[in-house]
Amino acid sequence: MLNIEYKENLNEEYYKILDEEFEKFAIKNEVTCNYKTFAFIAKENNKFVGIITGKSYYKEIHISDLIVLEEYRNKHIGSKLIEKVEEFYKNKGFENINLTTYEFQAPNFYKKCGFKVEFIRENKENPKYNKYYLVKYF
Repeated sequence: MLNIEYKENLNEEYYKILDEEFEKFAIKNEVTCNYKTFAFIAKENNKFVGIITGKSYYKEIHISDLIVLEEYRNKHIGSKLIEKVEEFYKNKGFENINLTTYEFQAPNFYKKCGFKVEFIRENKENPKYNKYYLVKYF
């Protein structure tokens, strides 16, 4: 009998299985998976002020999260974190950096950082939840 459980947090065993299965499927399809997570942490005077996280896989980099503590915003920390990701992955065989953001979050910030809107999924009830899909090519 099949049993399906909800899990808030996975342990390392499940992440290992995910990585192995993605890699096997990629090999079967004659592509390179290259699936890895990343994080860059911004600190000022040894104090955490911001973080950017994401994944690299196939030919792209996906930014999952970017946050700068409120009292440190508008000091170019977010754009410096994005630049660090670009510098790290440039000339390593990847084609683009992509991400999603909502209307109430930061679409204009990402546009200033050189990202282009691929499309917007509109929310029928509240435009603050319009979801932006953005990309920046190397």
